[in-house]
Amino acid sequence: MIKSNHFLSKKRRERDIARLKQKKYEVTRVSETIINITFNGPEDTPYEKGIWQIVVNFPQEYPYKSPSIGFLQKIYHPNIDIQSGSICLDVLNQTWTPLYDVLNIIETFIPQLLTYPNPSDPLNSEAAKLFTLCAQKYKAMVWKYILKHACNRKELKLLSHQDQTTQLEHTKQQLSKQGNPIIEESESENTNQNDSYDLSEESQLSELSDVSGLLYEDEIFKKE
Repeated sequence: MIKSNHFLSKKRRERDIARLKQKKYEVTRVSETIINITFNGPEDTPYEKGIWQIVVNFPQEYPYKSPSIGFLQKIYHPNIDIQSGSICLDVLNQTWTPLYDVLNIIETFIPQLLTYPNPSDPLNSEAAKLFTLCAQKYKAMVWKYILKHACNRKELKLLSHQDQTTQLEHTKQQLSKQGNPIIEESESENTNQNDSYDLSEESQLSELSDVSGLLYEDEIFKKE
């Protein structure tokens, strides 16, 4: 049995934090053994627009015992508890070795889990069932939770502007196919309106949900 070594644990902990910062991750120290890391959802997945805080709690036996990892904001996923944010991941339990570190978890293991959920071993049974039965509805629920819990105000404005720009381009293409002239003044007015886009957070969410065609405001703000 390997005895706990406070000095070794602290040294490895500080090295892990330094590696995260070198990779440009935003790290907030909560205490000597607890940190929060800003995590962006992996690209080409339903989670790519989400921004979460992941809490890492280092045990005294670290690195011989895995850290405790969880999401601070709600996330809709078969293998993540929707209330506590705890993660069902083998590497954090049975298969952990001192060769792994927090950077491996943040850059590899969690992105893999979000990309390839395992509905056969769920912490969220509803999400696991929906993932198995209807991929489109599952993605809509993921998007709902991103809008409500994991999307800051600046990101909401950016997403809304991008969606409206896409919608405008689609409309222009349809008008061109029909042989209708495109009025540049109207486009200019729309652009100016987008530049001064300053709605309340709930209105922004409603606007985004209407544009995406996935959700409506009452669906986003109803209690889970």
